Amino acid sequence: MEKEKTDKKDHILDVAERIFSELGYDGASTRAISGEAGVNMAMLNYYFGSKEGLYLAVFERKISAFRTLLQNIGSDGSISAWDKMERCIENYVDRIVNNSCFQKLINRELFNKRSEITDKMTDILMTNVYEIKKIIQDGIDNGQFYSDADPEMIVMTIFGTKNYVVNSPHITSRVLGIDMLDDTYLEVSLKPRMKVYMKKLIKSYLVKQ
Repeated sequence: MEKEKTDKKDHILDVAERIFSELGYDGASTRAISGEAGVNMAMLNYYFGSKEGLYLAVFERKISAFRTLLQNIGSDGSISAWDKMERCIENYVDRIVNNSCFQKLINRELFNKRSEITDKMTDILMTNVYEIKKIIQDGIDNGQFYSDADPEMIVMTIFGTKNYVVNSPHITSRVLGIDMLDDTYLEVSLKPRMKVYMKKLIKSYLVKQ
């Protein structure tokens, strides 16, 4: 019974993520989401309370999954500080390129305007920022990274590269000379290219030679 409830909630969240990404927070309605998900409004309200509650649940689900991964990487005492950063970059690029629906949702609400829900999304997202900063700071503290490295600027370099490449597809297509709507290119060429670039760039800045 508990698994059935979890499956039903995940199904609602999958539908909500797609509709929110297509229509934005203001354009989407809980009635449309419940109809598409095949559940009644009473069930949707029981699980999530309101449209804002549903929207934040969609956001939290994605962010918390990556947070757990970052925490597991950060707590692994068997690998070096750089190995941890390398794994963070690998997993981050995989997630942002493979999940364009969620990235579109973030772009719609997080970067285009300021609102109360934007502040709540930012609070959720910052928990992952802190995990990455912790990995960088640990590398500085144990002497594997340069002592004057700037964790905040590194995080913004990682996120900023993603924001430009993924959230500005028309410009990116022209700069790279490719079609950002070509899923095969994204998987086969763009992901490896981004990983190599980001790892070389950040390693040269962080790691003592």
